[in-house]
Amino acid sequence: MALWLVRAGKYGEHEPRFFQDNRVYLTWEEFTGTDLSVAKDYEGIKSLMQQQYPGEPARRIGNWSGQVWAFVLATQLGDWVVVPRKSNGSIAVGEVKSGYTFDPGNAPMYRHYRTVQWLNTDVPRSSFDQDLLYSLGAIMTVCEIKRNDAEKRIRAMSKNGWHSVPVAPVSVGKVAKDVNQPDDEAEVDLEQLARDAIARVIIQKFKGHGMARLVEAVLKAQGFTTYLSPEGPDKGIDILAAGGAFGFDSPRICVQVKSGDTPADRPEFTQLIGAMQSVSANQGLFVSWSGFKPTVLKEVPTQFFKVRVWNQEDLIEKLLENYEKLDQDIQAELPLKRIWTISLPES
Repeated sequence: MALWLVRAGKYGEHEPRFFQDNRVYLTWEEFTGTDLSVAKDYEGIKSLMQQQYPGEPARRIGNWSGQVWAFVLATQLGDWVVVPRKSNGSIAVGEVKSGYTFDPGNAPMYRHYRTVQWLNTDVPRSSFDQDLLYSLGAIMTVCEIKRNDAEKRIRAMSKNGWHSVPVAPVSVGKVAKDVNQPDDEAEVDLEQLARDAIARVIIQKFKGHGMARLVEAVLKAQGFTTYLSPEGPDKGIDILAAGGAFGFDSPRICVQVKSGDTPADRPEFTQLIGAMQSVSANQGLFVSWSGFKPTVLKEVPTQFFKVRVWNQEDLIEKLLENYEKLDQDIQAELPLKRIWTISLPES
């Protein structure tokens, strides 16, 4: 069995179809009208790629051909797929249940697919060891993840409540190069890896009430006057924030913060709405480190003018935007340094 990385678009724009349809799609725009099953091996895929991109360098053709070959021919029934989610910063894991299918009746970007049984669509990135996150950071649309017993360890995670399971490293000899350019040679998303490292420190140092303290620090850096509820039962009110030196100006915001390792559900969202009314807040902010279940996300449009939701990615984004303005004690607990690096295109 193998483990495959499949991406749902550069910005996660195809995620809804992946999970609604119980499929992974090869969203390769230039091949929307071609049934790729006409290719019987890697060389056949490469020939189609050369016809489609006659002016591209050989190395790039080889890279792209390897990705399409992996999806169409190399993936087998029973293999597992991982899909890093852009929408909520988690990782979805599923089992392949069908061979490659081409359906010309589907919308152009959804004609190439494999059926998948999703085992968990919201595994927190913090549940994965750093070396696995490094492999999952490969900047490719499709590739096999083989390094460090990745498949064995993720299967073990599924039996351990999706928490990391130590697995002794296996000593192996030199492996012949795969035409699919395996994950140990793929470029990686350094920005995402840096954010994973930041996330790991945050969850270690700011778990529980500490997460509310971190959110309060961000709001203060944005210019709000705040009140932080003491540790303990808070009835859905972790932070109150408002504009003005004394906090008497608008907007008046009621904030609920969840740092647990499961996505927030609708009852918690409803609790925030009730808390907003009890303190006469005209707006709310719901921060959930592990993201939100679909029951919450369905409510977002109807509450658009009243409530905002932040997942892990959103909180880290706001933290980085306002880092220089954070309280010095927070900066000491979470020391960060800005660096510059080359921006690589997604393959």
